[in-house]
Amino acid sequence: MEPILTAIQQGAASFFGTLPQALPHALILVLAIMIDAIIGDPRALYRIIPHPVVLIGKPIAFLDRRLNRPERGEKDRLARGAVTVLLVVGGCAAIGYGLDRMLTGTSWGWMVEAVIVSIFLAARSLHDHVRRVGTGLRIDGLEGGRRAIAHIVSRDPKSLDRHGVARSAIESLSENFSDGVVAPIFFYLLFGLPGLLAYKAINTLDSMIAYKTSKYRSFGFTAAKLDDLANWLPARISGVLICFAACFTPTSYPIQAVKIMLRDANKHKSPNGGWPEGAFAGALNIALGGPRTYPGGEVVGVWIGDGRARLEPRDIDRSRALYIVANMLLWFAILFGGIITLL
Repeated sequence: MEPILTAIQQGAASFFGTLPQALPHALILVLAIMIDAIIGDPRALYRIIPHPVVLIGKPIAFLDRRLNRPERGEKDRLARGAVTVLLVVGGCAAIGYGLDRMLTGTSWGWMVEAVIVSIFLAARSLHDHVRRVGTGLRIDGLEGGRRAIAHIVSRDPKSLDRHGVARSAIESLSENFSDGVVAPIFFYLLFGLPGLLAYKAINTLDSMIAYKTSKYRSFGFTAAKLDDLANWLPARISGVLICFAACFTPTSYPIQAVKIMLRDANKHKSPNGGWPEGAFAGALNIALGGPRTYPGGEVVGVWIGDGRARLEPRDIDRSRALYIVANMLLWFAILFGGIITLL
């Protein structure tokens, strides 16, 4: 391993000059994005060692069991939910700060930090999950698509027809481009490892306790509002990136992407999800959203976009192409910024 690391450092040094022990966050992020793009989620490794997000979920589940008991009143559960958020987010930020202090100034600290950052990026895994949905529909029909979509959505796959499966895949790709790619990058660039780990804690809290059910309506209130706040700007950046990517993606419509995003973003039940979803719908000239069924019952959703709602696997392919271009544009922008910072 040492010769490989030495070769990387020598190659980088020949391009940039002598590298400092502490690289700018942007250049570490460029390397992290490359690692994620090449390796993705090493699922075999995570069968042995839990993914860090799984580890973040353990204290959330523990605090949920201890603090969110049905006999407690709504105000009490609201306060205890806020304490849960404070403990989990604060604890993750503290761990990030400790890692940052430990790695700063060490010979290969920047390389280790890049690996850590790559673990919290979901660009490759999200793309691969969506690709499997298209493959499942093509090879095994509706049942194959339903099996694949069950890994990335919370709605009931049995309620989806062929077109619903394709729409769900594209909706997941659009919304998670913000949550799983842009937002982690945004918080890492601003606040380093403490910001990245704090954001992942916020995102995990939202996915575990921020439900509008009798059990979580009060206990998860703080988590839900904090997630909305944390994703407010990344969601809008994501929408703009997708509109810009449509300029360089065949069969995409950049003007329509801007139009639908600005018109339909606020129709979404989430204050943030409509921005990337609207941009995808406009860029691909399709309709997303609509009625859907979750384990708790049917939700009457609105349509986003003016195009076709009867989507096919080829539309999933078009969405993946748009997603890849958006990621490439983001990577080049960060690389350019990192080089400017270093010079």
